[in-house]
Amino acid sequence: MRDAGMVTAAGGRTNLLEDFRVIKRPLLKRAFSEASAPGRPNNLIMLTSSLPGEGKTYCAINLAMSIAMELDHTVLLVDADVARPSVLRTLGLPAQRGLMDILLDDKLDLSDVMLRTNVDTLSILPAGTSTPRATELLASSTMTSLVTEIAHRYPDRVIIFDSPPLLLTSESRVLASHMGQIVMVVEAQGTTQHAVKESLRQLEGCSNVNLIYNKARDIPGIEETYDYHYG
Repeated sequence: MRDAGMVTAAGGRTNLLEDFRVIKRPLLKRAFSEASAPGRPNNLIMLTSSLPGEGKTYCAINLAMSIAMELDHTVLLVDADVARPSVLRTLGLPAQRGLMDILLDDKLDLSDVMLRTNVDTLSILPAGTSTPRATELLASSTMTSLVTEIAHRYPDRVIIFDSPPLLLTSESRVLASHMGQIVMVVEAQGTTQHAVKESLRQLEGCSNVNLIYNKARDIPGIEETYDYHYG
């Protein structure tokens, strides 16, 4: 992960590590406060973007790793980009059963498909088997029960969802209806203002929407930096 430019506990003090320390702090502060909307616990955090390629999976993994370094929290990273899952591929792991399989098979339990990692405080729920019924499954009562369970099973847990892009699928809008916090990744010099405005319009009704300005280069030759804003 360090070679891939990811946040790691053994990677030393880097600009990237410091960036995600800044990013995670207000999210954690809000995660365990009273939910602003019924049924949307604030420890459910969705990362999304307007379009593919803006770095949402990269940010989701780094945010999860950064939170896993906390002394008082555990993290579940959910690959909810069910049409184009990339969390396991980014981490060099083979595809496995996961979220969609739980929603399709009521005999499966979360523990049957959740992956443990070599970081004790970090677990992963893969996207699972691809299905054309993904939107309906994410909007189902089974999904509501699942997110309620994972939000409340452990009092110190933060759940990070890597979501599909907002402007390509309907799954992301359905998924957002379960979330307490939304983080939208915006690619510097790549995402148009129109795309950002349209994505934010689709998130109307979600009170806790935040932006990560990704891939910004302020000084030539300096590694990528991230700028974080509340929306």
